[in-house]
Amino acid sequence: MAAKAGTAALAAISGVPFIMVLGNSMLIPVLPEIKEALNLNQLKVSMIITAFSVPGLLIPLAGFLSDRIGRKRIIIPGLILYGLGGIIAGLAAAFLQEKSYTWIVSGRIIQGIGAAGTTPIAMALTGDLFAGKKRSKSLGVVEAANGMGKVVSPVLGAALGLIAWYAPFLFFPAIIVPVVLGIWLLVKEPAAGRARQSVAQYMQSIKKVFAKKSAMLLTSFWAGMTALLILFGVLFFLSDFLEKNAGIYGILKGAALAIPVLFMSATSYITGLLLKKKIKLMKWLLVAGLGLMALSLAALNLYQSIYFFFAGISVTGIGTGLLLPCLNTIITSTVDAAERGLVTSLYGSVRFLGVAAGPPLFGFLMDNGNAYMYWSGAALAGAAALAALFFIRVRDMTGRRGGAAAPLAAQQAVRTAFLFTPARKPLPDDDN
Repeated sequence: MAAKAGTAALAAISGVPFIMVLGNSMLIPVLPEIKEALNLNQLKVSMIITAFSVPGLLIPLAGFLSDRIGRKRIIIPGLILYGLGGIIAGLAAAFLQEKSYTWIVSGRIIQGIGAAGTTPIAMALTGDLFAGKKRSKSLGVVEAANGMGKVVSPVLGAALGLIAWYAPFLFFPAIIVPVVLGIWLLVKEPAAGRARQSVAQYMQSIKKVFAKKSAMLLTSFWAGMTALLILFGVLFFLSDFLEKNAGIYGILKGAALAIPVLFMSATSYITGLLLKKKIKLMKWLLVAGLGLMALSLAALNLYQSIYFFFAGISVTGIGTGLLLPCLNTIITSTVDAAERGLVTSLYGSVRFLGVAAGPPLFGFLMDNGNAYMYWSGAALAGAAALAALFFIRVRDMTGRRGGAAAPLAAQQAVRTAFLFTPARKPLPDDDN
């Protein structure tokens, strides 16, 4: 049963995805400067982004441990590692200059290891703390914080880049301090959801979850990975495009990079408010979001106007904002608190892989022509939309089978997990 939690706790948790997204987004505006300072090719400079994201493979381990020993015990050390990696990369760049590439990549890997225990676990913690319509709203706020980090980070990264191309690396350890203190002091983690089974029983529970809802979960994972792959691929392309084709540099370039993610962040927040307990709406918003991404990318092949270009990528941002809060609510509500950390972390892993794959994939496609990039992104989003249409079913989300009434105990579990409130007697943990 979810615990009561307040605004201060939600603000502290929202700080986690906000600063984590800086890990990649804040560096995108200064990638051309890093490329020039270190004399790198396009692939090597993209690896500075990818190095942060590859340790996302450790996210399931972090999720497993969070189910066993607690969310805060994973999040706080993860944040500290995140800051330490920034110190290593920043100091190496400051003192070694053009010989610092290996140290920068090493620092980024350490940052990625720390990040593995943060945002996905923060989502699971939000699911633990909030119930009923407050859960979808709170998850919308968390996703909006993630989006706002993407909005602020290009401008912030460009501004710090005016000081030195390596200044963004040194900003990371400074920004984690208030978030660590907020999680430590303001978030009161419920102990009731802690996994008490043996490891074998725990893994058996996870297997049962995937056995019953594998199509829905795997489709949701694919959709989340696709959305982040396209978003970060587009941002990587946009950073290069603004300098070479539009002659836009510095803070103005950072503001231009923020346009699609501003639309994404605003849409994420509004979507979280609209969802509440509307289970059917989640599926259709998810399909619509992926469809908008596919259509906007396909349309970019038709016109070359810079105004049309920004309109197209803004629609891509809106589509991403529609689908991410829906996916967050579906994933965190599919399982009980005892298994939520691992399942949410598996989802977080594929999101990290999407972020890692986006820049090098779009960089490769850019070398072959923009049309390849646009059509490939449209095809990926379109395929994910069709998969969501056919494999994410309302009866799987609600536990109903063929219209037949489920046993009373199962109905109660479904109401608790998927935010339903009976008309006559509200559930104790469902805030009205």
